[in-house]
Amino acid sequence: MACKNWVLVLLGVSLAAAASTRSGTWINVGLQGIRQLEAMRTTELYEVGASPLCANLNGLSPGQGRLCQLYQDHMAGVARGARAGIAECQHQFRDRRWNCSTVEDGTVFGPVLGIASRETAFVHAMAAAGVVYSVSRACRDGQLSSCGCSRSGRPRDLNREWIWGGCGDNLEYGYKFTQGFVDVRERERSYKRGSREQGRSLMNLHNNEAGRRAVVKKSKVTCKCHGVSGSCSLITCWQQLASFREVGDYLLDKYDGATEVRVNRRGRLSIRDPRFTLPTANDLVYLEDSPNFCLRNLSMGSLGTQGRVCNRTSAGMDGCNLLCCGRGYNTQKTIVRERCECKFHWCCFVECKTCVKSVDVHTCK
Repeated sequence: MACKNWVLVLLGVSLAAAASTRSGTWINVGLQGIRQLEAMRTTELYEVGASPLCANLNGLSPGQGRLCQLYQDHMAGVARGARAGIAECQHQFRDRRWNCSTVEDGTVFGPVLGIASRETAFVHAMAAAGVVYSVSRACRDGQLSSCGCSRSGRPRDLNREWIWGGCGDNLEYGYKFTQGFVDVRERERSYKRGSREQGRSLMNLHNNEAGRRAVVKKSKVTCKCHGVSGSCSLITCWQQLASFREVGDYLLDKYDGATEVRVNRRGRLSIRDPRFTLPTANDLVYLEDSPNFCLRNLSMGSLGTQGRVCNRTSAGMDGCNLLCCGRGYNTQKTIVRERCECKFHWCCFVECKTCVKSVDVHTCK
């Protein structure tokens, strides 16, 4: 029986290595069914002919495949985090020329990720932040065997009379696991010092770290009162994640203020224009200028902005002038039905009418 298990373990490792050679990115895990991942993990994986979980995940590197084998119960959390990162990227860029649209292959975002631009920097940071967030919460909820509630130290400025020790989100574990899982993809390869490939790898590592730090930076101490009739005779406090939207808003600011860098002969990133301040570990960095994304160019992953809905009265990125790249826009009237004149009736339902109105919709030429 022991021999049989060893053969199957070796078979699983080899299958994971084979899966890892498929083209794509680990973020693709977020597009695969989370329920399917959980179901696969709970099946009889040690029977001859069974298909191990990690062998069916597209986009994992060899190192990520090995970590997947060791932490199979974490993979649903990785998938949730990657999916949350994709969704938040699409929310933050919904009104921009590049709207973080996905494609139907293992690259998730298409050729865009092949360009070392601000957009790629944001995607890497957002995906890493998603995994930290998801794994930290899974620890707190008791979903993982290797972690539990947060064991972070008591903040120095916390009121002495308040008790520190509620079940907080385990940011320490989420950060360390994500650091190992996401960064191993870059660290398992060797590049010529000062080469473009090394620069891209260093860029990815930097932005992965910025994403992880964003989750930690936006976390907060939360407290709760205990006592009869809200007397608040006892207060307990713990570390809690902020909403993921706050993390996305924070990283979008970092995207807008990202720093252009280059790789020097010593194999380190250095600022390209000395007039700008040096980026910190919390900031995003990029190596190449972004395409303008105005016109359709599938080789660059640009879908163009023709046909996109724009806001005629806005001076921002969603405005017809900027979003349409100066090409102008078309206007057509459309009928919209919406609830209106709602009244609350005791007890307990709301009655509304349906109002019909004509609105102008503007789309880029």
